[in-house]
Amino acid sequence: MIVKLKWRSAMWAVACGALAFAAMMCGPGPLRAQDGVPKFAVDPYWPKPLPDRWVTGEIGGLCVDSRDHVFLVQRVNDVGGMDGHLEGLTGDELNAGQASPPVIEFDAEGNVVNSWGDSSLLPKDLHGCAIDRDGHVWIDGSEDGIVQEYSHDGKELLLQIGKRGVFDSSDGTVNGTPLNSSPSQFFRVSEIAFDSRNGDVYVADGHAKGSGGNNFRIVVFDRAGHYLRQWKLYRSPEEAATAAKPTPHCVRVSNDGQVYVCDRWMNRLQVFDTSGNFQKNMPFAFKVWTPIPSNGTGSRREAMLVGSASSVEFSNDPGQKFMYVINEIDEQIDIVDRASGRVLGSFGRPGHQVGEFMHAHTMAVDSKGNIYVGESVDGRRVQKFKIAGGK
Repeated sequence: MIVKLKWRSAMWAVACGALAFAAMMCGPGPLRAQDGVPKFAVDPYWPKPLPDRWVTGEIGGLCVDSRDHVFLVQRVNDVGGMDGHLEGLTGDELNAGQASPPVIEFDAEGNVVNSWGDSSLLPKDLHGCAIDRDGHVWIDGSEDGIVQEYSHDGKELLLQIGKRGVFDSSDGTVNGTPLNSSPSQFFRVSEIAFDSRNGDVYVADGHAKGSGGNNFRIVVFDRAGHYLRQWKLYRSPEEAATAAKPTPHCVRVSNDGQVYVCDRWMNRLQVFDTSGNFQKNMPFAFKVWTPIPSNGTGSRREAMLVGSASSVEFSNDPGQKFMYVINEIDEQIDIVDRASGRVLGSFGRPGHQVGEFMHAHTMAVDSKGNIYVGESVDGRRVQKFKIAGGK
């Protein structure tokens, strides 16, 4: 009897092992959402291998057009790195391959269908991209004072706001005192967004990094690039002396006219109406998994400055019920109830394997609700996460 039980146990173990192996080989089955909360699974086959041994640098921005083509803007040249790290390709990468063009367009299947960009003309230290209702591609840079609008194929520069290499500062240089005032010049742009109702352009002006200062405002233009208004990030009287330096790392405008701004070093989103009236803060918690000594210095402590709210996107239902927020400290994407700011779930974890993140930095959502995540610094890649349930 004992022998029979042992034999059955062994057969059960073999069967379970076979099932586990089959599951591993065939991939995970559809994820089931609870309470309508979206669930996501990484697509390990997106994008397809890049041509001509191209190598990508830090991913500055992602945006998606009406055909679900994904545009990637990235840093392939060492721009002097005011962060103190190499932002272009390493010697080993250049020995084995070659730098890809700064702007790459992928179709929905992940094939490269176009590429373009002259680094000597594009904004320095590419940081964000956005596509307007006409299919034009808008680009900015976090070590520059300009915003550019290009034709969809990148062959024509349609509009430039500001002069390249000039900053909205006391002396026009990156080391000058921030002015937060110019209607036609910026100081380290982070991101661009559009109001879907009228096409107005919202610019997050003020990416804090390395030496020198930065602005900390949202600047609004009409579709033709004419200045309309601006406002600064909000600080309550109680925060005036203690709050971290304002850093508007992202901006998005919801369908109902709410403007969401990443107050990066305060680990929160700030919400305004389109006139710039402050509505509320949405804080996002994080956890330091390996404690830092009280006297600790260097990269581990500085890594906490990336923030737990460094990028935001919305679900593509008409009411945009959910938000997706990059928690760059904990290297995960938080799924958030937009009305309350409550975190309902998350996906991702730190690491270098498929489905993991190292410096998750920017996002885009396509018409089907799939999420594309670009990584900077040590990640330097884009990954697609297919919506697998919910909504």
